[in-house]
Amino acid sequence: MSKICNSVEALVKPVLESMNMELVEVEFKKRGDNDGSLTIYIDKEGGVSLDDCEAVHNAIDAPLDELDPTNGKPYTLNVSSPGLDRPFKTLRDYRKHVGEEIEISLYKPVDGKKKFEAVLKGVDDDLTTATVSMEGKTIQLNIKEIALARAVIKF
Repeated sequence: MSKICNSVEALVKPVLESMNMELVEVEFKKRGDNDGSLTIYIDKEGGVSLDDCEAVHNAIDAPLDELDPTNGKPYTLNVSSPGLDRPFKTLRDYRKHVGEEIEISLYKPVDGKKKFEAVLKGVDDDLTTATVSMEGKTIQLNIKEIALARAVIKF
């Protein structure tokens, strides 16, 4: 994570916690030489509304100006929900999908597969191992070996 993201995360996380929301991710992308886009991804039980995004934006705008994470360079501040198809990043992401079908991509194959769908059976408290069920077999996966895990969206 970049210095900008680390400093913003340290500032924003307690503000979000006081609002009963979770910080999912801080993302900073440069757009050309002189400006960037700072996106704060938030979540909460029951999902995030547009009003929630606006409330968080208003709560962090002045503290971010004071922090000046980009050292005076302009940036656009965005506050967003992470979306349904986003990759799992936190223990909470994994936990809320236990019992559901997820899509997994691994860095190295397990049982000859690098990409597959499986039912998430559980995840340990320190986010080191996920247990999945695939084709009648239960498999333990090291979280560090998972390149991508996300919910399977069915319409």
